[in-house]
Amino acid sequence: MAQMNMVQAINDALRLEMKRDDRVVVLGEDVGKVGGVFRVTAGLYDEFGEERVIDTPLSEGGIIGTAIGMALYGLVPVPEIQFADFIFPAYDQIVSELAKYRYRSGGEYPCKMVIRTPVGGGIRGGHYHSQSPEAQFIHVAGLKVVCPSNAADAKGLLLAAIRDPDPVLFFEPKRVYRAAKGEVPEGDYTVPLGQAKVVRPGKDVTIVTWGAMVYEALDAANKASVEGVECEIVDLRTLWPLDIDSVVGSVKKTGRLVVVHEAPRSCGLGGEIVALVNEKAFLHLEAPPVRVTGFDTPFPYTLEMEYLPLAHRILPAVLATAKY
Repeated sequence: MAQMNMVQAINDALRLEMKRDDRVVVLGEDVGKVGGVFRVTAGLYDEFGEERVIDTPLSEGGIIGTAIGMALYGLVPVPEIQFADFIFPAYDQIVSELAKYRYRSGGEYPCKMVIRTPVGGGIRGGHYHSQSPEAQFIHVAGLKVVCPSNAADAKGLLLAAIRDPDPVLFFEPKRVYRAAKGEVPEGDYTVPLGQAKVVRPGKDVTIVTWGAMVYEALDAANKASVEGVECEIVDLRTLWPLDIDSVVGSVKKTGRLVVVHEAPRSCGLGGEIVALVNEKAFLHLEAPPVRVTGFDTPFPYTLEMEYLPLAHRILPAVLATAKY
C-alpha cells in the first residue's frame, strides 16, 4: 500500500491504464505541459507524448465532440473538463450524441469514454467554479455517473470506468483533492461501478451521501454518537446506476433516512433516493426521510459555508429524525 491523496491516485490510475492500453488518450485544456489546473495529469505529457496527452483549445463542445469522434474510431478518450461548471457548452454533445450512440446503433457503436471533471464547493470558487450538476446527467439515459470520496476508491473507480463499455462522467470532489489521503493499493485493481459502501456502521439513522460530503456526514455522525444516536453512513460512490439495494438494506435496519448532497434541493438525486426508499421500504420507515442539501440559489461566494450542507446542518437533521 502507498499513501496517496486523490490527485495522486487519479494520476496513478491514468498512468497505469495508459501503459496497459495504448488506445487511452487524455485531452483537455492545459492537461499536457501544465498538468491540468489541479495538476491531476502532471507528468503524463512527458511520459506519453503530445499524441496521447493533448492540450486543446478552450472549447468544451470541441473537446467532447473530438473525444466522441475518437471513441467511434476505436480510441479510449479520457477528456477533462477543467471545472464541472464549464461542462454546459458540451451538454448537447454529451446528451444528444454521446449518450445516444449505443442505443441508436443497436450496440454497434457504444462510444466508450470517460469525462473527468472537478466538482463541488469548498475552495471559494464562487458560482462559476463550485456547482454540482450530477442530477442533470443522471436524468439522461445512456450515461453512468461516478463520484468518489477517497483516494483508493478514486483510483479503482476510474480504472473500472475507463474499462466500462458505456460513457461515464467521473466527478472529482475538488475540496478533498489533497485532503483525502489514505492507503491506496499499488498496481492494478478496480472498484466495481454500481456498488455503494457502508463507511460507518450504525443502527439508528441511515445517512446516504457521496463525494466531499462523506466527511461532513462522518463529522455529524461522531457528534450524534455523543447524543446516543448511532448513524450508518452509505457512500454511494457510483451515483448512477444507483445501488438502491444497499440503501434499502440500511434503511430496513435503521428505519430512518437522511440524504446529504451539495447540489440544490429541488430535483436533486436526493429526491430520487427518497422516492425509491418510499417505494421499496415504506413499511420499515419510522420517520419521514429528510434531505440536507444545497439551496435553490446560485452558488454564493461570500456565503459558501452557509450554502454547503456541512456537519452543523446535518447534525440537527439526524437528531430530529432519530427522535421523531
